[in-house]
Amino acid sequence: MLTLKNISIFILVILATSLSTWSILISNAETPTETINPNQLDGYMVDVTATMLNKEGMPAFSLVTPQMIHYPENDTTDIKTPRVTLFRKSPQPWFIDADFAKSTHGINEIHFWRHVIIHHPSDTTNPKTTLLTESLTIFPDQQIAQTNLPVTFIQPDTTVHGVGMLANLNLGTIQLLSQTQGEYGPTS
Repeated sequence: MLTLKNISIFILVILATSLSTWSILISNAETPTETINPNQLDGYMVDVTATMLNKEGMPAFSLVTPQMIHYPENDTTDIKTPRVTLFRKSPQPWFIDADFAKSTHGINEIHFWRHVIIHHPSDTTNPKTTLLTESLTIFPDQQIAQTNLPVTFIQPDTTVHGVGMLANLNLGTIQLLSQTQGEYGPTS
């Protein structure tokens, strides 16, 4: 049997539920949206092995690293002890190792520093080549590498020192830009 007391309680419960729901909706609508700090990391990966493919579905670029940290500003990634492989038309790829690297704008530009080693095993047209420097920037899509710092260029029987380098890794051309001096010592 419905009494006036039961009806009043029912109406009060409905009214309280409605006011609670309305209060929750209003408070959520007024909460400011969280702003992203571009200097705060937004991604972290460990034990990374990544391979990017070219338009033909063949490997173009690979990266192996124990740690990557991504930041939203300029789509920047800090990379610890990277091992980068740049595949090219030649049978042998180029390998780039360093203590540290930072990629910006995805992988359009990668800057390596401290103990940078660029290596190309010998193939049918090129001898084994190693380049040593302390800082290097590569542009993987164009397969261009460059530095303004001292570089040591090593091939069998030949060592050349210079300052600055511009290399087209796809063609295998390396240009030391200044202050070059070389040593030639044929092996017996």
